[in-house]
Amino acid sequence: MQFAKRLEPIQVNVFADMDRAKTKAIAAGQDMIDLSLGSSDLPTEPHVIQAIEQSLHDPSTHGYLLFHGTKAFRQTVAQWYTDKFGVAVDPETEVLPLIGSQEGTAHLPLAVLNPGDFALLLDPGYPSHAGGVYLASGQIYPMPLRAENGFLPVFEEIPSAVLAQSRMMVLSYPHNPTTAIAPLSFFQKAVEFCQAHDLVLVHDFPYADFYLGSDPMPSVLQADPEKTVSIEFFTFSKSYKMGGFRVGYAIGNADLIRALRQVKAAVDFNQYRGILNGAIAALTGDQSSVQQAVEIYRQRRDVFVDRLRQNGWTVPTPEAAMYVWAKLPEPWINDSINFAVKLIAATGVAVSPGAGFGKSGEGYVRFALVHEPEILIKAVDRIAGFLKGK
Repeated sequence: MQFAKRLEPIQVNVFADMDRAKTKAIAAGQDMIDLSLGSSDLPTEPHVIQAIEQSLHDPSTHGYLLFHGTKAFRQTVAQWYTDKFGVAVDPETEVLPLIGSQEGTAHLPLAVLNPGDFALLLDPGYPSHAGGVYLASGQIYPMPLRAENGFLPVFEEIPSAVLAQSRMMVLSYPHNPTTAIAPLSFFQKAVEFCQAHDLVLVHDFPYADFYLGSDPMPSVLQADPEKTVSIEFFTFSKSYKMGGFRVGYAIGNADLIRALRQVKAAVDFNQYRGILNGAIAALTGDQSSVQQAVEIYRQRRDVFVDRLRQNGWTVPTPEAAMYVWAKLPEPWINDSINFAVKLIAATGVAVSPGAGFGKSGEGYVRFALVHEPEILIKAVDRIAGFLKGK
């Protein structure tokens, strides 16, 4: 049996690889501490669950949900966005519900790229960004992210020949996996660059609320309030701890929203209306739980980073997101996958190897802070023992 060539580049996935390693370690009797996935261990808020539960008993929610039926959700999203970022949004033409933001970043290339067109992606970056380009038969130009540049891409390094064939640029700040943040001035520069080169500017924004410093994170639409080239993707997985419910949305340029809606219409309708009702409750309800979650991750970050430093592994303090991005010590500096595989086999601690996020991620490892502090301390102690050969 023959399969499409577009599947070849997506046969390897960092999360799938680590899942196999975790399964093997569990079968060998290891006590697992999983720091490889950014899936929140915190529970969804009761008022969100209640809204979904009430919907289950309403037969009118049990049928297919088409675009018109998502109006209340889109109106809520538009108002929430305007209140938060100060940019007016039309809920009819500039908002689209999604089954998680990953659906949007994976499907948008089908609406934007022709076979052979380039997409400019962050390297390292989130794997689904590349997967969507490959499924659209596009080419990827990786924009290297270096510590000396604050893990921000240098647009001037992109070759003119690549730019001539490029149709989209994908950014994501706060950044996964590096935890880097980007100021509004960076987004303004990105908008001007994309306008000058006729590029669609995509911003994946799952960690909008997860800034661990004092300054809120900017939206790309604050740099492009007329939405000339930009589209932004949000998810309820992080801020509202609804990862398993698979709900998010796109917001931005009306033409891009329309094109993405066409792709989506060929693939699915929408998720269950009750889930959207839960999402409405999340956006309109008490927002203190969002900041409480951020504070929990701030405390976990401090405990984890301090424990690593106590054990001789010096890492920078992340300013955002829910991860620690750590440069590997010798002799693992160029072998992050082997480090992750051997670590889980020896200690039961699962991490994500930096190479799984792109070529420029080699030499790093990502820890997800998805456990209570005492578990994180235990994980660091096991890692320290592994590095010392104990």
